[in-house]
Parts: sequence; structure tokens; C-alpha cells
Amino acid sequence: MNTIAKTFAAAALIAVSTFSMAAGKSEVSNPKKAVVNLSTADLAIDHYVAVMTEGQSAGVEQLFTADFSQKVQASEDKTNSRSEVISFLKKQKGEQLNCKTSTTIVQESGDYMLAKVTMQFEGFTKTDLVTLLNDGGSWKVSQSINSYK
Repeated sequence: MNTIAKTFAAAALIAVSTFSMAAGKSEVSNPKKAVVNLSTADLAIDHYVAVMTEGQSAGVEQLFTADFSQKVQASEDKTNSRSEVISFLKKQKGEQLNCKTSTTIVQESGDYMLAKVTMQFEGFTKTDLVTLLNDGGSWKVSQSINSYK
């Protein structure tokens, strides 16, 4: 029972997702004014992973499409809105998750990418299927689906 409680507590902490890699730009004191380079799908997925696992918050608002949603598949499925995810991620600023992370590109075209982000924690694994879209030359995350094992 203790393991289940710990797993759900950890899952709740990481249930809301995002990342940050800004081609040489560092975190600034006001993340709302930060601009990150999301000109390629690879930069966008790297930024997503950094936001989700390293607590980076620079440019978090520009990372998600206006209609972004996050679905969390657990004992009780939950859907988080864009504003809920951004709010959670801002609160997690600077918090680094103790996990091994790997990213696999499942499918990619000129305007679309589907990536699988796997975060291996002690005792469980979080898998995040992330859909990215090219939105006028800037890549953005339009959906993420999280599951836990």
C-alpha cells in the first residue's frame, strides 16, 4: 500500500509536463519574457524534456499550442488544460526529477512529430507520448498522453 501511495504521489508531481532547450539561451529571471528557439521539432522536444525533468521554465508559455491538453492515464484518468499545465510547471521551476530520460521519435513529417519520452524512476516508469505541430515556423506541443508502469 505504501508503494502505491508513493507511486501516485510521484505521479502527481510529474503529471504536468514541459521542457526547455534554447540554443544557448539561459534561464532568465522573468520567464514570461524569455524567448526560446523552437524553430525545429528537435529543439522543441528537447525544450519539453528540459521543462518536464529539469524544472526549466523559460518560454514555457510559447511551448504549447492554444488548445493543448494533457491526458494522464492512471487509476483515474485525468485531463489537464494548457493553463493548468503551465501553472504547475512554473511552480516546479528549478526542481529536477531523479530519473533517466530517453526520447524516441515515433513519426515525423514537415509539420508534425510524434515523440515518445520515457522517464525511468526508481520503482516505476512514466511514458509520455508527445504530439508537436509546426505552427507558423515555431514548433509547439499540442498534446501529451502520460501513462505509468
